[in-house]
Amino acid sequence: MNLYDFRIEYRENPRGLMVARPRFSWKIASGERNVSQRAYRLRVVSGGKIFWDSERRESAQSVLVEYAGEPLEEEQEYRVSLLVEDNYGNRAEAEMEFSTGIWNSGRFRAEMITHDFPEEEEACPVFSRKFPVRNQVVFAGLYATAHGVYEAILNGNRIGDVRMAPGWTDYRKILLYQYYDVTRMIQAENTLEFTVGNGWYKGILGFDCRPDCYGTRTGIWGELHLRYADGSEEVIATDERWEVRTGQIRYSEIYMGETIDTAAPESRTGRVVIDTDFCTDVLTPQIHEPVRITEYRRPVRSFTDPEGNRVVDFGQNLTGDVELRICGKKGQRITIRHAETLDQNGVFYPDTLRTARSTDTYVLNGEEQVLAPHFTFHGFRYIAVEGAEHMEPEMFTARVMHSDMRKTGEFYCSNEKVNRLQNNIAWSLRGNFLDIPTDCPQRDERLGWMGDAQVFSWTAAFNRETALFFTKWMRDVAAASSLENGVPHVVPDLLGSFSSAAWSDAAVVIPWVVYQTYGDVRILEESWQCMHEWVDYIGNHTDENGLWMTGYQYGDWLALDREMGDKSVGATDVYLVANACYLYVTDLVAKTACVLGKEEEAAYYRAIRERTLESFRREYYTERGRVVSETQTGCALSLYFGLARGEHRERILRTLVTNIENHQNHLTTGFVGTPYLCHALSENGAHETASLLFMREDLPSWLYAVNQGATTLWERWDAILPDGTMQHPGLNSMNHYANGAIGDWMYRKIGGINQLEAGYHRVLIRPMLVRGIEEATTAIESPYGRIVSHWRCREGIIRVEVKIPANTGAVIYLPERAEPLETGSGEYVFEYETQTSLQALRFTMDSTLGEIMEEEEGQRLVQEMLPEIFNSPMIEYAKRMTLAEGISAAPEVREVYGIILKRLNEGEKGGQ
Repeated sequence: MNLYDFRIEYRENPRGLMVARPRFSWKIASGERNVSQRAYRLRVVSGGKIFWDSERRESAQSVLVEYAGEPLEEEQEYRVSLLVEDNYGNRAEAEMEFSTGIWNSGRFRAEMITHDFPEEEEACPVFSRKFPVRNQVVFAGLYATAHGVYEAILNGNRIGDVRMAPGWTDYRKILLYQYYDVTRMIQAENTLEFTVGNGWYKGILGFDCRPDCYGTRTGIWGELHLRYADGSEEVIATDERWEVRTGQIRYSEIYMGETIDTAAPESRTGRVVIDTDFCTDVLTPQIHEPVRITEYRRPVRSFTDPEGNRVVDFGQNLTGDVELRICGKKGQRITIRHAETLDQNGVFYPDTLRTARSTDTYVLNGEEQVLAPHFTFHGFRYIAVEGAEHMEPEMFTARVMHSDMRKTGEFYCSNEKVNRLQNNIAWSLRGNFLDIPTDCPQRDERLGWMGDAQVFSWTAAFNRETALFFTKWMRDVAAASSLENGVPHVVPDLLGSFSSAAWSDAAVVIPWVVYQTYGDVRILEESWQCMHEWVDYIGNHTDENGLWMTGYQYGDWLALDREMGDKSVGATDVYLVANACYLYVTDLVAKTACVLGKEEEAAYYRAIRERTLESFRREYYTERGRVVSETQTGCALSLYFGLARGEHRERILRTLVTNIENHQNHLTTGFVGTPYLCHALSENGAHETASLLFMREDLPSWLYAVNQGATTLWERWDAILPDGTMQHPGLNSMNHYANGAIGDWMYRKIGGINQLEAGYHRVLIRPMLVRGIEEATTAIESPYGRIVSHWRCREGIIRVEVKIPANTGAVIYLPERAEPLETGSGEYVFEYETQTSLQALRFTMDSTLGEIMEEEEGQRLVQEMLPEIFNSPMIEYAKRMTLAEGISAAPEVREVYGIILKRLNEGEKGGQ
């Protein structure tokens, strides 16, 4: 037995931890089975003083154990020791260190400083101050933030590796400050500099490319805390003693790109001005992972396109920027434009960026240089380069940027196209989780759309450790919300408060996802007011029947089933969607109240749900179980959210399957229906239909984009048509993660990994076989350790391998076995015979009757089993129909078609 991954607030040995009551987590590794924690002891010590000794505590808790000692002191070093006993009497120890920063903003003395440059000045200001130190410095900690985005330089060296700090919040309510340990960078004589770009604070934002959304002047705020060997302290803070000038960055906008002049940039000296309107109450310590460069990618090719653009292809649509290595002439101008894709003729195609120019420009100084932008990011796979006399691929490196969340999930299988889909999901997550969850990273938008993040949150939490990222964003959501105005559909609320079902529901769903994934109760505590006030807001806007039937709703956004009117909202009744979501979030609020021990509130919200559900059923279901909106989304929500009466569920399932068959076994769902469609099918006896939808390769389907060469997820199913033409670029992002919500179905149904208790303390392993996939491995680094589900179905044998981490338990359902197995931790292998083959079939319900009858045996079977069709004058028409379409027209032929397919495919197998 040993301990590993000993963390505090999800971090290993952090410096400058700015949490007053931190929580500790650890994992147990053991070669034995059925291991559980019997007891633990935590000790926190600083300077020889014991701040907390939990003493021996009999408890199985090993995740997010809250500190319960004397108040931690700011800017101090702490050592933590841990002793754990398991149920076999084994013991193990672990240690960690952390230091604290300042979380009480009232201690700071710095001013927010700005400049007096004229409004037309576009160059980034550089604020600086020189200072000596008195004697040996034993500690130097820098706290900094900005109105804009900033980089800090100390004695010519960049401080830290953080990008786009301080990130995006509503700066009028929350301004995050960052901490940097710079002890080793201090010299006898020092120069501290901050360069500030417009960023989200002053920069161009939104569809209308509007500047100055939060203020008209950038500024910097910072304090450098010095502690000397003799115990004395000194603070270097931003104030009127600082200097300001312009530097090499002549222009910088997130949407438009950056211009850097390294030749002889005109430097303007200004005067530092104190921002007297700045209120320190908004200062808030950053607790989530910063944006970093996490990967460097080399080009896969370079070429000249048919219109003469010199293009570099990085082989992957990504978010970040490009580093240029070059030695040119002094004054030479290099321009780099960015694009996600090429058009159907192979021409560089930046149109999907809309009005965002995404152009970086460099003026060279005649020396060997390494150049990259500082305060922008782009969504791109391709760049077009102008101004370089000689262009070689090795001159360019793509730098991948995103919030640096730990990778936790893995999924791969025997089908390479499905593996590419998983890669696309992972890349779209990385590309859009950049301080906030954006809808897209490339065009004149890049906003925190709540609906996209809500439907994708389960998938995101599998792939990356999203706890701190979402905790930060939920604080932003709470700050933008109120009982009077509801929850905005975009956060930060750049577009003006506007509430809509499914979008605003993120305020409830995402805290619940974080709790279920990580066992994190604190996010529920912090979010409780916002969560229940969103449900209360809806309740305040219901009609006399208790239903939400007013206001604009996005409905099933971008569904494919609406033929008239506003096609973007889909064919499903928008208020059916709104009230289905109302019932869903009300249920989650009731469950949250239970977790928080709020029994009266839990009963209150359960009662609201029961009343609303009864009214919903009277409004949207007939007495015999028909749905008012018999769309795929209407049926899927009815089944997945438990809205339909029990006696009607089978009929609604049949309606759903028939609808899919009527669409030639294709989905028609949008943002709301897509996350739940395959779940609803798999959980209600139609897993084969779900698998068929998932494995489709024609339009619309997940694998269609893969076949078209996509390396990220698309905003639209049909972003690129089969003939290569592009949809209108106004709504055609090539990096939009919402439809990647299918990942949750992949991990839970194909992989079979599900939570039975929050944080995966108890796990359900229930893999479900999918034709076209003969082997799959799914793994997640849970708060307790690595959970693995691996299965293989080949050559008449099913083999299942499961790994359950210590201090947890599992319920295992094996494919084709009815009885569950209860297990503790350990590794388990099951192997048994099967008649099932998962190889792709030649003949399916997608085959036309004509294709069936082209086979001699097929024609014989049709003539024998369906003589009325074979001899019908409409036979030529029937031959053009798929079997699925034929079943929709004549449901009574389903069983016969099934027999014909079985015999034909068995014949194929026997002939191989």
